[in-house]
Amino acid sequence: MINKYKQIVVDNNFNTYFISIGDKEYNIKKEVIVPANPNCNCYSVAKAFTVTAIGMLYDKGLVTPETLVVDILKKYIPNDMDEKWYKVTIHDVLLHKVGFGTGLLDIDCDDASQYPTLDYLNIVLSTKLKYEPGTTHQYTDAAYYLLSRVVYELTSIDLEDFIRPVLMDKMRFKELAWSKCPYGYSIGATGLYIRTEDMVKLGILYLNKGLWMGERIISEKWVDLVISSGYEFHHIGNGWYAKGGMCGQFLMFNYNLGKALACHSYDDMVRSTLFIN
Repeated sequence: MINKYKQIVVDNNFNTYFISIGDKEYNIKKEVIVPANPNCNCYSVAKAFTVTAIGMLYDKGLVTPETLVVDILKKYIPNDMDEKWYKVTIHDVLLHKVGFGTGLLDIDCDDASQYPTLDYLNIVLSTKLKYEPGTTHQYTDAAYYLLSRVVYELTSIDLEDFIRPVLMDKMRFKELAWSKCPYGYSIGATGLYIRTEDMVKLGILYLNKGLWMGERIISEKWVDLVISSGYEFHHIGNGWYAKGGMCGQFLMFNYNLGKALACHSYDDMVRSTLFIN
């Protein structure tokens, strides 16, 4: 199957670096299309890893979708915080339904040197919410930075250090790194640098309902909740669930085929073309 997708990329002359495909039996293949640095930013595919980290907290009984964000981050509440913040749940944050009226904290596109403070959490929590929480979708990296800080507050461990030993190390990732805010917390929403053949492993984990080679990484209950709620992975047709990232990154998996597919690229067209094939 990987030859099929490689041929589509080549025929369309996409600026794609690597494609990797895996199956439920943990067989993984990688094709190099255009030689590039082996460790690439997966941009917003990082959010799927953050979702998985929240699932680990859920499995430990530390958080539920109904948990209020302010109950976890209460010591950081600014004096003039919008009252709407007191209604925001983890579920709202996972679905980008915090209530923001515009994108916020997009370090891939913003000039972060122009942010008013180095305290990214204060930037987020000081933002006036345009909509009632849970009512309006506004995709924004600020939501997943919040989740990164939730992980830290509940574990006293940064997101990257929390998820690495229980996921990346057990699944034998190669090198990886996660961009940090000026205070040293993982961004959560983007900035995860991994290899394509490792990124596809997360898709395989979801194919196997949270099991990796017989070991439970996340609960089947959390996997089902992610799929039914649309926590970053969305059904795009033909049995495929997918999470994309800026500049043509993507991770998708198909329960019917028992396959997962990942791509690092610098061409937004590659996602939409491969999604329909």
